[in-house]
Amino acid sequence: MTAKERDEAKKQTEMLAALRKQHSDQVKQAQALLKEQQNVRKTLRGAMKAGPRTVPQLAEATGLPSAEVLWQVTAMKKYGLVIEEGLNEDYEYYLYALSEEVKR
Repeated sequence: MTAKERDEAKKQTEMLAALRKQHSDQVKQAQALLKEQQNVRKTLRGAMKAGPRTVPQLAEATGLPSAEVLWQVTAMKKYGLVIEEGLNEDYEYYLYALSEEVKR
């Protein structure tokens, strides 16, 4: 690494440190939101270990609002963490189950 490259790297490091300090409140809020989302998804995964469940069943099992469960399940589906396993016996709701990757 040349002296010029080291100087550029140092400037970038200082700039990033200043930005982190300037936006520390937003960073803390984002970290708290991420932690909360991870806890909710962990709770939902625990409820799905017993087998496929519908959104209302997951809401009842976890005590979370149905809208929150739907939002989280949709995001989990998008990233391959859950899959649709057909419909419930009344053909009203989709059943969601953990994907094989998550079960391992």
